[in-house]
Amino acid sequence: MIESETIGQVAKRLGIGIETIRFYQRRGLITQPAKPLSGYRRYPQQTVNRIRFIKRAQALGFTLDEIAHLLNLNDNPCNQVQSLAEHKLGLVNQKLADLQRLQQALGDMVARCQNNQDDSHCPLIDSLLP
Repeated sequence: MIESETIGQVAKRLGIGIETIRFYQRRGLITQPAKPLSGYRRYPQQTVNRIRFIKRAQALGFTLDEIAHLLNLNDNPCNQVQSLAEHKLGLVNQKLADLQRLQQALGDMVARCQNNQDDSHCPLIDSLLP
């Protein structure tokens, strides 16, 4: 296992930009290592793992504020994490329901277009007019 890496090495290994790492530092999601008198800052494996966690949480739809909250949990983290995950799950389920309604409405409109015998108007356009 690699003990520590430069910001460029971390960025390359994780497939992200250096500015992303710097942005996470500015947001307080990760700490910037001290700069030695000569040489480059070295990021420990713990920081690399934390960045990986941030990216995975973002991929699941968590915002950076929510991720910061997850990272700062100290007391009874499982209950608090569960609560946050349940809230996010509720939002995802709501979005899914909205998308299913949209899918049904679009499917109905496409079916009307396919069955349209009158080329002088489009049922889809007609349904969108006031």
